[in-house]
Amino acid sequence: MHPSLNIAIRAARSAGKLLMRYSDRLEQIQVESKSRNDFVSEMDRAAEATIIQELRNRFPDHAILAEESGEQGGNSDYQWIIDPLDGTTNYLHGFPQFSISIALKHKGQLECGVVYDPSREELFTAARGQGAQLNDRKLRVATRPSLEGALIGTGFPFRDQRHIDAYLGMFKAMTLATAGIRRPGSAALDLAYVAAGRTDGFWELGLSAWDCAAGALLILEAGGTITDFAGSNRFLETGNMVAGNIRIHRAMLELITPHLTDGLRA
Repeated sequence: MHPSLNIAIRAARSAGKLLMRYSDRLEQIQVESKSRNDFVSEMDRAAEATIIQELRNRFPDHAILAEESGEQGGNSDYQWIIDPLDGTTNYLHGFPQFSISIALKHKGQLECGVVYDPSREELFTAARGQGAQLNDRKLRVATRPSLEGALIGTGFPFRDQRHIDAYLGMFKAMTLATAGIRRPGSAALDLAYVAAGRTDGFWELGLSAWDCAAGALLILEAGGTITDFAGSNRFLETGNMVAGNIRIHRAMLELITPHLTDGLRA
């Protein structure tokens, strides 16, 4: 196993224990609004601090990009990308679809990633060149050859709604072409589910790197394809992504492309 992956797993499990410890007293958790429809709780911050402490104990010189505390130590070739609670709104409502996402980049390349669902005790892991696993079981993306009968994941652009009309056009096209669309509310888990073959594909726009870095590596190591809307590998920069096996990915991109605005083509 990739040596850094063990530390990431330990950090994710520690944060997961903390989140689950407070899951039956949600009314006591303090919540703030960062922006419209975007919330942060004291549990987000506590879980993030737990993760960073675990990583700092082993890798004191590594840089960190975390959702709540931002960038730290930017001079290192190594950077940890952390979402301590992906699906905060779900968590605060007692809706059991949330996760912890931790990824490591070295000189801009994803090296390892963990997506942990503490409510189901499901640990998705990947290391570059070593494949992807769910609780030590090897993962492969679904082999479905077309969108007919496919189940596709997505996420609504709830923070920045400048592209809502373009998204709704994509949503309609995808609905008409597939067996169904699912929007559970945690992008990291959505991507993990593509890697596990639970869904056949996924698309979303306006994501942050911490939402999708670990999940993207899971898909790549499970034999899938993931790009931005232009078909390039700049999805961590643009925040726009399409994922699935190579045929599903191509078919989804063909449906999405007619609805792209100039702002989404960049």
